Amino acid sequence: MYRVLIADDEEIERLSFSRKLKKYFGESCEVFHAENGMQAILAVDKNDTPIVIMDIGMPGMNGVEAAEWIRKSHPDCVIIFLTAYDDFSYAKRAVSLHALEYLLKPCDDEELIPVMEEAMRQVDLCGEGIRSTDAGTDRDAEDDPGQEPENGYSRVAAAIRAYVRENYSRDISMQDAARAMNYSEVYFCRLFKQCFDQNFTAYLTHLRVKEAKKLLEDPRANIKDVSRSVGYSDSKYFSKIFKRITGQLPSEYRDGLPS
Repeated sequence: MYRVLIADDEEIERLSFSRKLKKYFGESCEVFHAENGMQAILAVDKNDTPIVIMDIGMPGMNGVEAAEWIRKSHPDCVIIFLTAYDDFSYAKRAVSLHALEYLLKPCDDEELIPVMEEAMRQVDLCGEGIRSTDAGTDRDAEDDPGQEPENGYSRVAAAIRAYVRENYSRDISMQDAARAMNYSEVYFCRLFKQCFDQNFTAYLTHLRVKEAKKLLEDPRANIKDVSRSVGYSDSKYFSKIFKRITGQLPSEYRDGLPS
């Protein structure tokens, strides 16, 4: 069972996220709540929650400050930040905390679920002692350009799309893509959302499934080989992701293709 803490000062937001997690993950996900930063710190210590969904803009101790404290005592905790566009200048300190993702409010199921699946995968890897650490140099959000030049989004979107297409078969993260584009994580998150209307993790997941479908057109395709080819070292995890998106296991999808 995965223990998840949802920290948000608005009860309706906490309940909404809790319902979404229960809907998709059922009994495999135990959810705890906190309504401010201090409660979040205490809840993580008490319940040993390896996954934290943290609103940045909470009164009193905000989400970034709470995450800094959590990182000190729980360095492997997977942190997912919730933020609004107005929070980005305020969230510069979040960059050094290596969040898995920055989810922009309002967040729908198509964005939340892939991020949660990746968070659970990282928790599993950490339990096996093989979770990788972020090895890049932090870039301060103040290095971000103030605005993109005319037609800048189309050029940036093309560059990002090319990077993902060239690297989706590797175990890449949002931080990797941000570094490759020479942006801070926080700014890259906002830019990616504006370019593709979804977060990086969701985009990457759907691309991998799309490419897997192409490989599965070969009736001789081995599921483990397909899994590795699209960036998933764990074929069981790949099959779970594939079924959530397509409604079928990879083997079922392949068997249903016309001969």
